[in-house]
Amino acid sequence: MRIGIDCRIFGTGFTGIGRYTYELVKHFTDLNAKLECPHELVFFFNRKEYNEFEVGEHSKKVLVNAKHYSAAEQLKLPKQLRKEKCDVIHFPHFNVPLLYRKPFTVTIHDLTLSLFAGRKMRKWHHKLAYNLTIKSATKRAKKIVAVSEHTKKDIVKHLHIPKEKIQVVYNGVDPKFKLIRELEKLTPTLKKYKIEKPFLLYTGVWRSHKNLPRLIEAFNILRKEKRLDIQLVITGKPDPLHPEVKEAVKNLQLEEDVIFTGIVSEEELIHLYNAASIFVFPSLYEGFGLPVLEAMSCGTPVAAANTSSIPEVCGKDNAVLFNPKNSQEIAESITMLYKNVEMQVALIERGIRRSSEFSWRKAAEEMFKIITHV
Repeated sequence: MRIGIDCRIFGTGFTGIGRYTYELVKHFTDLNAKLECPHELVFFFNRKEYNEFEVGEHSKKVLVNAKHYSAAEQLKLPKQLRKEKCDVIHFPHFNVPLLYRKPFTVTIHDLTLSLFAGRKMRKWHHKLAYNLTIKSATKRAKKIVAVSEHTKKDIVKHLHIPKEKIQVVYNGVDPKFKLIRELEKLTPTLKKYKIEKPFLLYTGVWRSHKNLPRLIEAFNILRKEKRLDIQLVITGKPDPLHPEVKEAVKNLQLEEDVIFTGIVSEEELIHLYNAASIFVFPSLYEGFGLPVLEAMSCGTPVAAANTSSIPEVCGKDNAVLFNPKNSQEIAESITMLYKNVEMQVALIERGIRRSSEFSWRKAAEEMFKIITHV
């Protein structure tokens, strides 16, 4: 069988989808090599990743240079895909070319753009293109992979896809995210970002559904009403489309207590997870919510929103859950956890156990089986 993988978003330097594709390719190559009759794997890359990727046995890389959401994706890419004559192609994102009519499978990570379009998709033609693409991809796919039961339900409800066509395969957690017992290893990262007190951590993008202004409001309650002498550390690239994040800090006069790190390296992120008193995830909507598992893997107690897939991923009694639309409740939940050492210890133990149930190897094995049996 000749299997193609769209690798135009590939690597840990990209978004979560880049990590997802990277992990699948890594494990697919290994799984395939161990078969008595290996399949042919064809990886489709843009220039940078094409140059850096080293192909193994029974695999081939193809340069396509078709940027996401571009005319080349719709016109040039289908021709290049057809040229390779794959029996099936897996697309790790919804943007399957409308003109590609050969068998394919697709992963749908979430319906954020359907439910929380935000300011990145304000123009009517962007919305039209998105709706056409995701509806076409899910309707024509031989099989759809959803990363959580909640995402599966969203696909059925909002895209009107039969549930029998959708299979849930959970994401994994990279083994690098783990408990660091030698606390001195964390010191350089803490010094770099001038973190001098116990702190709460948020990591992720700055979009409307991530609910950061409410987190900052809750932090203000913690500082000024609950009298907690702590800091709030927010990672991620500042988004000019969401100035309300920094405006909230300025308006509440929290400039000395809220630290914006910008984009951090993977090593620094692991250090921050390990050093944080509590990881806080106030998101209104997640297709999966990988950061909560990364935090758990690093031995950090989690306080998270009780919405979308987050309770599903956290599992029962492994995190403190709150209503993310209520700043007071967010603050009360964090305070309860922060002051209860016994609860922290219990959540750390349960969290490490819970996160160990999610592996990229397991995800790749399930995905490989789906793709090779369409």
